[in-house]
Order: sequence, then C-alpha cells, then structure tokens
Amino acid sequence: MIEVQHDVEAYCFKCKTKRIMQNPAAVFTAAGGSATRGTCPVCGTQLFRMGATLAHEGLTKPPVQPRIKSPNGRLKQTTKAPSTAAGARIRRPSGAGRSARPKAPTAPASSSRRSGKLVIVESPSKAKTIGKYLGRGYFVKASVGHIRDLLKSQLSVDVENDFAPKYRVPNDKKDVVKDLQSAASRVAEVYLATDPDREGEAIAWHLMEAAQIPPERAHRVAFDEITQGAVLEAFAHPRAIDMKLVNAQQARRILDRLVGYQISPLLWEKVRGGLSAGRVQSAAVRLVVEREREIESFVPVEYWSLEADLAKRDTRRAKPRPSFVARLSKIRGAEASLKNEADAEAVVKALDGASYVILKVKKSERKRNPAAPFTTSTLQQEASRRLGFSSKRTMAVAQQLYEGIELDGEGTVGLITYMRTDSTNVAKTAQDEARGLIAEKYGAEFVPPTPPVYKTKAKSAQEAHEAIRPTSARREPEALRKLLQRDQFRLYDLVWKRFIASQMEAAIFDVTSVDVGASAGWQVASHINEVALDQRFENPPFLFRAGGSIIKFSGFLAVYEEIQEENGRSATPTSDEEAIGAVLPPLSEGEVVDLLKLRPEQHFTQPPPRYSEATLIKVLEENGIGRPSTYAPTVSTIVSRGYVEQAEKRLRPTEIGRVVNDLLVEHFPEVVDLGFTAQMESELDQIAEGEKDWVPVLHDFYGPFSKSLKKAERLMPNLSVDAEPTGELCEVCGRPMVIKRGRFGRFISCSGFPECKNSKPLLNKIGVACPKDGGEIVERKTKRGRFFYGCANYPACDFASWNRPVPQRCPKDGGLMVVATKDKVKCTVCESVYDRELVPEAA
Repeated sequence: MIEVQHDVEAYCFKCKTKRIMQNPAAVFTAAGGSATRGTCPVCGTQLFRMGATLAHEGLTKPPVQPRIKSPNGRLKQTTKAPSTAAGARIRRPSGAGRSARPKAPTAPASSSRRSGKLVIVESPSKAKTIGKYLGRGYFVKASVGHIRDLLKSQLSVDVENDFAPKYRVPNDKKDVVKDLQSAASRVAEVYLATDPDREGEAIAWHLMEAAQIPPERAHRVAFDEITQGAVLEAFAHPRAIDMKLVNAQQARRILDRLVGYQISPLLWEKVRGGLSAGRVQSAAVRLVVEREREIESFVPVEYWSLEADLAKRDTRRAKPRPSFVARLSKIRGAEASLKNEADAEAVVKALDGASYVILKVKKSERKRNPAAPFTTSTLQQEASRRLGFSSKRTMAVAQQLYEGIELDGEGTVGLITYMRTDSTNVAKTAQDEARGLIAEKYGAEFVPPTPPVYKTKAKSAQEAHEAIRPTSARREPEALRKLLQRDQFRLYDLVWKRFIASQMEAAIFDVTSVDVGASAGWQVASHINEVALDQRFENPPFLFRAGGSIIKFSGFLAVYEEIQEENGRSATPTSDEEAIGAVLPPLSEGEVVDLLKLRPEQHFTQPPPRYSEATLIKVLEENGIGRPSTYAPTVSTIVSRGYVEQAEKRLRPTEIGRVVNDLLVEHFPEVVDLGFTAQMESELDQIAEGEKDWVPVLHDFYGPFSKSLKKAERLMPNLSVDAEPTGELCEVCGRPMVIKRGRFGRFISCSGFPECKNSKPLLNKIGVACPKDGGEIVERKTKRGRFFYGCANYPACDFASWNRPVPQRCPKDGGLMVVATKDKVKCTVCESVYDRELVPEAA
C-alpha cells in the first residue's frame, strides 16, 4: 500500500457529502482495478474511490483471481486473493465499482476452484422437500423426469450391432440439460437422487451421460421415503450407478421399442392408421377380449336352493321367538342338487308335515389374520373398490404424498414411502413405532408377540423395497385432515389404516355350525322340546345346515377391514360360517325346532364379470406381466388407444380391439402369450440381478420375432374397421351411412366421403324415453372418459344423469328409475328404492 501525495475526494455515506480523504492510499481490487482508500476527516468512516492516481504508477498489480458462478447463480470468489498492493483485502462499499466486475467464465472451473454439492432429482416438489433437509452447501435441481430417450421418429435401435440404442435429448429438455451441465461443472460433487427403482437408476445414468458428469464426481443416493432421517442416511452412504439395473431398464425399453415400432406400421398398413402394439399392453387387451368372449358364449344354467326359516320352541309363547335360517345341504346322504322347479317342489312336498331336530352343534374358535401392507397393485385395487379411484388417479395422489406435504411445524414432509413396489417388507423401526402406537391407542392385547412377516403372492416379486406405508405411524390421518386435499386425505387414511392393521393381532371369532335333520317319518309331538337322539336320526332324508359367527376379539378389525371384491367375495378368504355372519340362538343337540317357512328360490349361474381396472391389474400381477411402474400406464394406454372402453367402471373391448387382438394372436402369438410375457419379465429381473447379460436376451427374442414379422408382412390380411354399416341412409345424398373412428371416438359418416361430408355423432340408445321431452336417452362420454346418460335432443333438452336409467317407471309416481347399485333401482322423483328384478308395475 502506497500513500497518496495529493488530495482525493470521495463520497462519505454517513455525512452524505463529499470529503477529502484522510490518509489516502493506493490499492488494487481483487479484479485488478486501481482504487484509493482512506477515511473521512469528520466522522472517521472508511472512504473508497475507484480510479488510478499518480501513486499507482510503478506499482505491480496482484494476479487476477477469476470468479465463477455457484449453482445458485451468484458470483463467488474461488480463492482468497490479495486485494491491495500489500495483499490486504478491500471491503467495497455497496454499489461502488460495479462496472469493474468481470463476467463469469464460460469454461468449466478447474478441480481446485469447484465448491458446493449439486443434487439432481426428477420433480420440483421433490427438490423443494430434499433441499430443506440438506441445508447450506447443497444446491438441488430437478430434471423434470427423463432427459434422454430413443428418437421418436425412427426405431433408434441398431439390430445389426448388438441392439445399440440411439439416445437423444428432446428439444424441450435441452435447456434443462444445459443448465444441469453448467451447474455440475462448477461443483465438487454431484448427487443423483432419482427414484429407488430401475427407472430411477436409468434416469440417473442418463443424467450423467447427457450432462457430462464425470463418474469420479457422481454419487448415487436412493431412499424409500422422503423424510429427514432417510435422506440424510442415504447421503451419508452414497454409491455408484448400478449398471445392472440400468441395463435391465434399457433392455425393457429396447424390447418394447422393437415390438411397438415394427408391429405398429404393419397394423397401419393392414388395418388402420394410428394403431399400436406393445408387449404388455397387447397381453392386457387379450385378457379383456377373451373375458368378453367368455361372457358372450356363456350359457346360464338354472338351479334352485331351499332355505328353511326355523324357530326355537317356547312354551311361554313369547313373541318373537328366536329364529334362524338353515339351507338344504344333503338329500339322503348326497349333496343336494335341485336343477329345476320340479325338483324343488318335490322336496317341498316330501317335507310336508316333517319334524326338524338339531342333530349336531359344533362350536369352534377361528382366527382371521390381517392383510399385508399395500403394494402398488393392492393399493390400486383397494383404492378402486373403496374410493372409486382409477389406477392413474391413485398413483398421481400417491406421488404427491410421497414427494412431500407442507405440515405445521415440520415443513415439507413425505407422508408415505415409495409407491412403486411389489414388496410387503417393512423396516424394523417402522414396525417398532407402529407397535408402540397400537399399545398406547388400542391396548397391549392388540400387539402380537412378534412382529408379523408377510410374503407377497405375486410372481417374480422384486422384494427390493418396503411396502407402501406411512413414513411415521404417529402422523394419524385425522390430525392431517385440514392440511391435505380431499383425495390426499382419503388415500393417506387408507394407507395408514392398512399398515397399522397389518401390525395388529388377528381377530378371533366364535363360530357355530348346526346340522338340522328333517323327515316326515319322524313322529315328534308338538309339545316335545327335546328328543333322545337314536338310530332314527343318524341318516335323515333331508339335512339342513346353518352357521353363524360373532366377534370374540376384534384385533385388527378395530382399525381396518378389506372391502369385498367386485364379484362379491371378501378380499381376504374366510370360512363359510364367517361369511354368513349370522348370530344363532342357543341350540342343543336333540332339540326340536319348528318350521316357520320353506323358501325355494330359483337361481342361474352367472358369467364371469368383466374386468375393472383393479381386477385387470390383479390378474396382470398374478401372471407376472408388467411391473408396479407399468400397471397404471398400461390400463391408460389400452383405453386411450381405443382398444378398450369403460362402461359402468368395467372394461369391455371395442371392435378395433378385437380385430387387432385376433391378428396379433394369429401372427405374433409370442408377443401376446401371457406365459411368454411373464418369462420376459423374469429375464429382465435376471439382468437386474447380474445373472444374465442384456444383449443375449434381446438376441434370443429378436430372432424368432423377426421371422414372425416377415411372415406376417406376407400373410396378414387387409382388414378395415373404418366402415361398419349402420343400416341408415344419408339424408343428403342417399348413400349408406357407416361408423368410423376419429380422434374423439366413433361417429357416423356418409360412405360417399369426401364427396359428401355429412356426419353426426354415434348415439348409443338404451331404450328409455327422456322424462323431460320424450326423446331418446343415449349413453355419452365426458372428455375424461366417464360415461353418463343424456337426452339425444341436447342442447334443446338438458336432461343428464350419471346413473343408467331403466325402462321401468316408479310404481308410486311414475317417475324415472335409475340404477342405484348392482341389485337396486331408485326413483329420481320420490327416491324410493326397489330390488332391480322385482319392480312392481307402475300405477
């Protein structure tokens, strides 16, 4: 520092005026600029002024230290450098010398100048949550999903050179990649914190490749829950990219590209443009088509049942007498089989004047164990049954709960563990926390002696992650109700209850089964209440059985019970006695009971039900087709492609779905074969485990597939489903009208198109008149694909109903009736409810 020999004037910020510096000295800034520093002669405040003076002549400038941008965008000094002639550091007044600041260098910083840690995740909301946990020194950025993929305009797989993929950064992701590359070049370490599955591993690898992150500075961290403890633990134990998982995902992607991009053009040529095929989606379509054909070919078979309403004898003639229901089980030692009304009437006639005696009373204790905590598949199934959620909606809400919700006093916290899993494993710490909560909230008797262990029933389950559970059992749903959106609360409530119930004791039932013998040949006086059982009663001609159960200990049922499946059966199998659920009066062997009424009923065997989203996903999982991350996208794809449509929450194939399925079954049986598809999933698992190399697996598949492709190109017939006749004539030109499919579904068009452009919507009439104007009620579909029912004269008539109207009218007021449940109909005027098959005639 050299003392200046002449007066230098500078602005004093305290005095708010210019002053002559006291003790001025010539200095240099860190950027190499000349300046003078001194103090105010009035108040002593340090003064500073940029610019060279005579005192700077002959002085040597210190080396200029470049500054680079940190990942948060601010300029920062890489090393502390001398800022004055004597090496002292200058503190520049606010706003002074801005023009002397150098620009950030465009070239990557050297290793000695890098500082800070960059964390890359997929979504901004996940970035926000993790950023709060990591604190200073970490800069979190989001890739917003995949940043690199195969080109859409071509196959992008070199089948001649070991299926080498050709990846490309999409145009909408180029700025993201550029930003990540720039940020990664300026930090000492990069942490790739993508999702803990194969897809997440592949995204991490693509990030390294696209952003040119050197392996020595890249660290992979994975966690099943976004909580502070889990995140910090993962960052304390980073690892390298697992190329086995990357190759498994890469093999799946290439496999699906080979199938989709080589079969789809063939379908465009032979059937119609815009069609597609896929290894998993085509197998799913086949399931739906074959189920529909089962239904269509099903022939109902008549059968009858016979129930007896029985009552205990009461000498005091108390009313009402304790009664129960027993069903005919055996006729002369053989299983009862009433095939028609004549059989039923013959039995009723044979029982005329019969006596009924309790032959056997069996009491036992049954345990019912809780269901396992949720996997992806079971969560989607239960959310569909209980909440009415589609699989896509379920996964969207689960993603929000996983990535984090703002909680009072805690900040942003992930509420559930990773939602794409086929495992039922639970961490010991989570079990211990749940057991403590159960003991406090419900009592020590509700805690099992040892924590339960569940094994998944799905084929080829990975068991790599935990089950879906709350990140903390002590975050009870009701405490979070006001902080969550409605869908978030309902799904979190479901996950929390299922998990807590899975860690509780089994429920205990007292089960009673009763055998009742009946015979017209038994002579039992009407005043006798009990008889001595002898050989006369050993082989009764007619045997009725009754059963019932009562809860002795509620166990897990105090929290949660699985809802019934759509086919009416419990999702958790129970005994016949439990299924009846009746409470029997006290009965003893030898007791004589009175017949109140015999009730023969006609039944018909039922076809298998159409798949719902939930039951289709269940079958896919049971057959090992697809993985947790593919279930929801598969269902969405087959619906959006027009192969399958939804009607009353059931999936039914469209005409184009049938045509495409039949062609694929005939010409590409290996693609849509359930066993083959499951085998491919198993081989992908082996790649992930390092047991197989991905290139030979693809070679084994592509050899036979390419032969089938060439054969199909020659033999597949040209079909058209664009011109299905309607039987109507065009009002404009008189030519036949046909059904076509466009971007927004099927519609009716003139067969003379393009000469005649007459068209109209395709109305699915249901045979019910509109209550407002007498027009036809038709089935319609919203933009989101939900069916409703409206008047064909819309917009002149605005009648609409979510529930399907039925032809019968209300017997009370003649109002329109709609389907309320599977077996009930309801009047839209007086809201009276009737059995669907027993609606009386309208007055």
